[in-house]
Amino acid sequence: MKNLNDYCTLGRTGLKVSPLGLGVMTYGWGANRKTAREIFDLYRERGGNFFDTADMYAGGESESWLGDFVQETKARDQAVVATKFSFNAQPGNPNAGGNGRKNIMRALEGSLRRLKTDYVDIYILHAWDRVTPVEEVMSTLNDLVRAGKIRHIGFSDVPAWYAARAQTLAELRGYERLALLQLEYSLVSRNLEREHVPLAVETGISIVPWSPLASGFLTGKYRREGGAIVGSGRVFDNKDSGNPTLEKFSKREQNWKVLDAVVAVAKELDKTPAQIALAWVAGRPQVTSVLVGATNRKQLELNLGALTVELPLEMENRLTEVSQLESTELDHFFEPTMQAMIHGAVPVYRGVS
Repeated sequence: MKNLNDYCTLGRTGLKVSPLGLGVMTYGWGANRKTAREIFDLYRERGGNFFDTADMYAGGESESWLGDFVQETKARDQAVVATKFSFNAQPGNPNAGGNGRKNIMRALEGSLRRLKTDYVDIYILHAWDRVTPVEEVMSTLNDLVRAGKIRHIGFSDVPAWYAARAQTLAELRGYERLALLQLEYSLVSRNLEREHVPLAVETGISIVPWSPLASGFLTGKYRREGGAIVGSGRVFDNKDSGNPTLEKFSKREQNWKVLDAVVAVAKELDKTPAQIALAWVAGRPQVTSVLVGATNRKQLELNLGALTVELPLEMENRLTEVSQLESTELDHFFEPTMQAMIHGAVPVYRGVS
């Protein structure tokens, strides 16, 4: 059993964060200001210290509300504030988005103003823009660390090779290293295990999952009845639901098998499906903190209950097996026969890196 104040260091840094981070993307659209403050207060009361936002969330309102709440509670020294840049809010102006030096500088000044602070604890590249050289990104972020405007850095939604180049460049040039990779990770979205997780293990980066409940799919609120999907007080025809969550996750039969397994384990342990799904992803290799969001106090209460879940090994294995990634042509390198051919049929294990 864990608590929100069972802090853990992020990557190879001395920055300590809660095992569940509060994603405040809902501030300004999914939760009104009064509810947002209740969510903020409850998280802090339980010992939570890790807040995640972005300049694009609710047109900047998410950052503004978070900045207000931190300022009003005089919590700046206790709060670990992460925000992100990349997305463009000025159509027609290509330099008001992306990951070039000009936009990073512009975006940070706007975020600092809205957050009402003179520094950000973790500044995160939100999405790979496919054009900016990684050298420019890393030198710019390093300059901002040296200037005291940001403390640590991370990447979200980038290819593993791009993050690997960034971390290697940082090691060679003495730049600030990546502390985290913020990526989609859940029982129905495990693709990062192919390359991002091994990269993180090799180079000392924390994985901080977003959407650990698959946008609500793993909460158990959706079910199939005949040829339709029922959930959230609605019936969807399974062809054109108009619901992005269902469009993304409901079309794959394995995902429904995963959901069935999550619901079954939840019943056996007398927990909610969401708590089981969160507990599973929180226990994965290299995961330091899992981002959870909420649109009301009760929802956050339930999500925080994931910290009380102790998954028996048999149940954890059951969930891991039913959600297993499909094999690829590269998987044979990990098979015992191949390893025996490489190491002369002698067991070889890697020491501490």
